[in-house]
Amino acid sequence: MHIVGTAALVTGAASGLGAATAAALAAAGATVYGLDLEKSTTGAEPVDGVTLLAADVTEEAPVREALARIDDDGAELRIIVNCAGIAPSARILSRKGPHDLDLFHTVLKVNLLGTFNVMRLGAEAIARHRPGDDGQRGVVINTASIAAFEAQVGQIAYAASKAGVAGMTITAARDLAQFGIRVVTIAPGIVDTPMMAGFSDDVRAGLGAGVPFPQRLARPAEYARLVTMVVEHDYLNGETIRMDGALRMTPR
Repeated sequence: MHIVGTAALVTGAASGLGAATAAALAAAGATVYGLDLEKSTTGAEPVDGVTLLAADVTEEAPVREALARIDDDGAELRIIVNCAGIAPSARILSRKGPHDLDLFHTVLKVNLLGTFNVMRLGAEAIARHRPGDDGQRGVVINTASIAAFEAQVGQIAYAASKAGVAGMTITAARDLAQFGIRVVTIAPGIVDTPMMAGFSDDVRAGLGAGVPFPQRLARPAEYARLVTMVVEHDYLNGETIRMDGALRMTPR
């Protein structure tokens, strides 16, 4: 599928993976609409070709409003990239007691339910457009994590949410095949995003040294480049792709 002339919806677009992806798709010729929380979109640096819209991905109404905005602008939505997510750390049981239930619920709500919400509503919008010569209407790209497969201590909620995203992939691809919509998930390793900003240079260097090759943290631009490759590769469907430099996470 060609990127030029399409419209793309990217969640978590105000920073990190989402910002890099929105910029890459815009540079490739797409009209990009980025969703993020209002506090994140306020004051975000503008990017040519990217319109930031305030929306909570876990709620139906604001996502529908964003999709309506795309229609009103006369753009044809063909690409959805779900990058919105959170990654708090807590053990099942610690000196403070058992894992907070509300925290676990919040992580699943944002990472898993939010991804599903945007996918289901976005697929409905994509399905209204005419298919291309091969019957394809569009593609949904979700973001899991290698934590879905071998998470570390303190990542129980994050791991459960990202395993859920990976687990949806093949079923979603089969559900949406009749509409000509592909579904692919990317599972990044350790990426140098704003979530890593709180770590010291020594800690970040140590994390990068643990990657077999290349021995460094992944860059958001590398995730964005993989997104564009998935969009343009029409036979990639129902697959979860690890982007981790061959890293397999240790327990700690």
